[in-house]
Amino acid sequence: MVKTDAFQSHLKSLAAASAFHPLYVFSGDEPLLMMESIDLLRSKARQLGYTEREVMLQERGFDWSALLNAGQTMSLFGDRRWIELRIPTGKPGRDGADALKQFSVQIASQSNADGPETIFCIVLPRLDMKTKSSAWFSSLDEAGMAVQIDSLDRSHLPSWIAGRLQKQGQSIQSGPAGQRALEFIAEQVEGNLIAAHQEIQKLGLLYPAGELSEEQVRSAILKVARYNVFELSEAMLAGDLPRVNRMLDGLKGEGEPLVLILWSVTEELRLLSKLKMASDAGESVQQLLRANRVWGNKERLYPAALKRVQSSRLRQAVQIAAGLDRQSKGLQAAELPGDPWDGLRLVGNLLR
Repeated sequence: MVKTDAFQSHLKSLAAASAFHPLYVFSGDEPLLMMESIDLLRSKARQLGYTEREVMLQERGFDWSALLNAGQTMSLFGDRRWIELRIPTGKPGRDGADALKQFSVQIASQSNADGPETIFCIVLPRLDMKTKSSAWFSSLDEAGMAVQIDSLDRSHLPSWIAGRLQKQGQSIQSGPAGQRALEFIAEQVEGNLIAAHQEIQKLGLLYPAGELSEEQVRSAILKVARYNVFELSEAMLAGDLPRVNRMLDGLKGEGEPLVLILWSVTEELRLLSKLKMASDAGESVQQLLRANRVWGNKERLYPAALKRVQSSRLRQAVQIAAGLDRQSKGLQAAELPGDPWDGLRLVGNLLR
């Protein structure tokens, strides 16, 4: 399985149909980045004669034989084809897993020096390690190219925005004012790259090519953040209290269930406490992370949190979370603020 950089290099090499793989598998949970990557590949394919397109959606009652038959059926118009299969859940089921393994063998046996007659594209959500190591996914990876589209880390968002502006002939003024403008955009669109893309396009419509001032940016950008319960936990682990408070305001305003937020935060606190005790006892942090299935951004955030947060403050945070749980069920917790949302801010403060 390759990452975005390797996929971009592959795209640059696609000067002839013979350079295409017969199968591409995309996995990720950021809609904009997934859509753009697939569109770039499809555009290259269309330029080289893959003009007929068919899209399949795997849902309840899906006929897997349609996929197997698609690889053997010729185009009605004699054109080369592009066939997409979307598996929204990432779980094909037993019948689907068997069909995908059979499909992989079928694809591998249809080599053609002039390039594949049909390019298949399978679209999946972000996959966990168990799914990546499954027989059906491994067979797909071997038959073609599997591409993992990672979400954009919050710390990289300002530079990503600057790069997008540059592509449309605009830039942000240099110095602290420009950095504030980029951070402002990042805060307003946090967690929503599609909204970020739209706001960047809007700046291109409102202002001519050239340098944008902080004032121009602030007057044009709308607040379109899509706050995520699980990203709140990441902000707490990072000790980023301003972001925690901003996200709590957003989640509260969007009517996100308090019970779900408390569950997510409490789970992170329990795991952090468990790892803290083990690491203080001399156990390897990396081994602990693997044993507790900590992946992605949290693989970087947990070690930093373990070094930063004292055991006494962590115990206090767990106690507050327990009190907030009682509050959310209508019970008294006299030692806590009357509003559980304010109690969550106390937890974030303790993890700074």
